Amino acid sequence: MDPVHVHIKSLAHGGDGVATLPDGRTVFVAGACPGDEADIELTASHDRWAKARIVTLRVASADRIEPRCPYFGVCGGCQWQHITYEVQLAAKRQALVDALERIGGLTEPPVAEAVPSPSGYGYRNKIELTSGPEQGGTVFGFTRVGSHDLVRISECHLLPEASRTLPKALAGALRFSASRGASGVLRAALRVSRDGEVSVDLWSAGGPFPRAAVARVVKESTGATTVTRVIVRGDLKARDVSKVEVLAGPGAWTETLGEDRYLVSAPSFFQVNTRAAELLRAEALSALSLDGTMRVADLYAGVGTFTLPMARLAGSVTAVEGSRHALGDLRRNLERAGVDADVAPGDAARVVPELGHLDAVLIDPPRTGLSESAVSSLVAAGPQRLVYVSCDPATLARDVAVLVAHGYTARRFVPVDLFPQTYHLETVALFERT
Repeated sequence: MDPVHVHIKSLAHGGDGVATLPDGRTVFVAGACPGDEADIELTASHDRWAKARIVTLRVASADRIEPRCPYFGVCGGCQWQHITYEVQLAAKRQALVDALERIGGLTEPPVAEAVPSPSGYGYRNKIELTSGPEQGGTVFGFTRVGSHDLVRISECHLLPEASRTLPKALAGALRFSASRGASGVLRAALRVSRDGEVSVDLWSAGGPFPRAAVARVVKESTGATTVTRVIVRGDLKARDVSKVEVLAGPGAWTETLGEDRYLVSAPSFFQVNTRAAELLRAEALSALSLDGTMRVADLYAGVGTFTLPMARLAGSVTAVEGSRHALGDLRRNLERAGVDADVAPGDAARVVPELGHLDAVLIDPPRTGLSESAVSSLVAAGPQRLVYVSCDPATLARDVAVLVAHGYTARRFVPVDLFPQTYHLETVALFERT
């Protein structure tokens, strides 16, 4: 099939440029920028849409820029390094509006302008290397775009400048360790705090492991202050953790948000953009409008990102969390901060009915959003104000439709960009019971 000439109109939430084919179908073009004129070749064709790649860029958009990273387009971590940041922010806001209208059923949803990240590069406090076989050994790297193959990297521009080459150092340490009997490392997480503290978490199946030797090599290569081994059962994606072994150091990483310093153990979640997470936290607290007398709950509380400041502002706070690892971190973080909150272990859907009256609830669920049972429990609890922190526009929009159907009004949506150079975004949504 001959190449087709198109004009790129916008960006899709998955990262591709969007254009219209001569037959009226929507086509998603990899590596495109709004304003481009290009000859494209279809890579997948369906009744109503298609996917394509650029064969010839006829006219480059004024918003197209030179990517900073030499691996851009090969590594699958970033999708938009070739696009100006202003256009990225506008596309993220529009993706949220589109999802709220198409999936959530809202007309002219009240979406604020996107809150930009303080830094477009050097913002990540965590990256993960994946392992794979290669001739004569094991390779550690990032996943190649559109495949499961791995890309060896020398540096990552999303890490702070002083830590940019740590992925290469860690990959080398792990390859050396594998050649000395430390096989079975499936994934390695590297965390760097804003004050330079480094931790390395090695995810593996069970079995013999040269713990001391690996810890020594990893510490010498990366300067890690703590090294852990996270033993998982079954599929790594499920992250079913059976045990965490501390190989060196305190066994936890620490990071600061505002006045709070958080301990974060290997399996626990923490936002990857520290400075933007402070903005996200401020937006969520503003939406809650706590007055010192309210009875509130923090669902999916994790290590206490929102719990600690909520405990200073509310009358009483109950933090609900299901992960035993995050629960341990949460309790320690509350104690270290000198603030008081009740901690309720378990699934939010089960725990919320036991909490009684709540004036306000903050929820920060996983990417999959709220389960039907969780929504039912929330609606039954009937808080006047509900603040929903979401990392996926589609699941947020799905849950918006359900909450609106149960008597809540969507007052405001604030997109906060924690992931520059990618299509991902966080949103703070405020609902009030009507």
